[in-house]
Amino acid sequence: MGVGRFVYTPILPLMQARAGLSAGAGAHLATANYVGYLAGALAGIALPALVRSRTVLRGSLLLLTATLAAMPATRSTTMWAALRLLAGAASALVFVVAVSALLHHLREHPAHLPAWAFGGVGAGIALSGALVLVLRSVADWRTAWWASAALSAVLAAAAWNLRPETPSAPRPAAGSARLRTHRWFGALFISYTLEGLGYIVAGTFLVAAIGQGSPGWVGSGAWVLVGLAAVPSSALWARLGRRRSLPDLLLAALVVQAVGIALPALVGGVAAALVSAALFGATFLGVSTLALATGAGLRFPRSVALLTAGYSVGQILGPLLVAPLLHDGYRPALLLAALVVLTAASAAAVLRIRFPHHMVVVRHTVPEGQRESV
Repeated sequence: MGVGRFVYTPILPLMQARAGLSAGAGAHLATANYVGYLAGALAGIALPALVRSRTVLRGSLLLLTATLAAMPATRSTTMWAALRLLAGAASALVFVVAVSALLHHLREHPAHLPAWAFGGVGAGIALSGALVLVLRSVADWRTAWWASAALSAVLAAAAWNLRPETPSAPRPAAGSARLRTHRWFGALFISYTLEGLGYIVAGTFLVAAIGQGSPGWVGSGAWVLVGLAAVPSSALWARLGRRRSLPDLLLAALVVQAVGIALPALVGGVAAALVSAALFGATFLGVSTLALATGAGLRFPRSVALLTAGYSVGQILGPLLVAPLLHDGYRPALLLAALVVLTAASAAAVLRIRFPHHMVVVRHTVPEGQRESV
């Protein structure tokens, strides 16, 4: 998923320079991907059986890889948009199936263990970013897409036998749990939706933004650093849950991320670009881990799919919101994105008010058989 979703970010400058893709068209391709992501998330809500299907997982892995391989076969913006839309839908299904499987099969394990799996997205970002960094000086944008498809195929083969979530008996208290926790889930949903809107601007345009004022390698190198910082980030945030509550950590992660997004817009130079990449990489997967774990801990029905859908809506709105600002460069877009993420932090702060900490426990030392959901 890290390759299929995010390799577009380091390839985007190559397509702008050598395939005639404008900044506005680049934003529209990103939006198409996020519309597909929303469609996949909504499918997981409407048809819960999809989340428990190995066939759906494997089909999504194959489709995601195929869309990458097909990108160089055309120069039509419409076809590119269609391919990115399909890639988004496949990515969402892979994500929902994988996260649901993790939270189900590893519910009796320490919270940092499933969090390491989120680092796979960061590893995909780092690997694909390194691939583009190497190829940018010796090959064109087409080769970058083909190489990313080959990398995705290898990773899909490694993920082929992941066991999806198995059906479980309904909990008698589900209705009352929803009534008790809906107010906190509402604040969480708003925060995570705003995060989707703000983070995706950096997730789409960070390489291009850094490349405007730095040597060519810095943008791609910064994207590799984003991936490397993301690999351990979810596990580290989960470990911090032993000392602080999930709402506290979510608030902190969002504030740090806002600083990271704003930094290259406020301070020029290579050092600021690399610090920005490290802060962004260290938080965007951590925010997902914390938000989804909080939703699962609140025992809100279909929390993973619902939060992913809200996140997807934010991702769709993000590029559309900043597209008019791109005529003046990427600085205004990054500043607006940072402001949106700070607003998400404000919603997370509301989440902390009278939060039911007794329901959401990050388990490390609780005896077997007496553990809460992550």
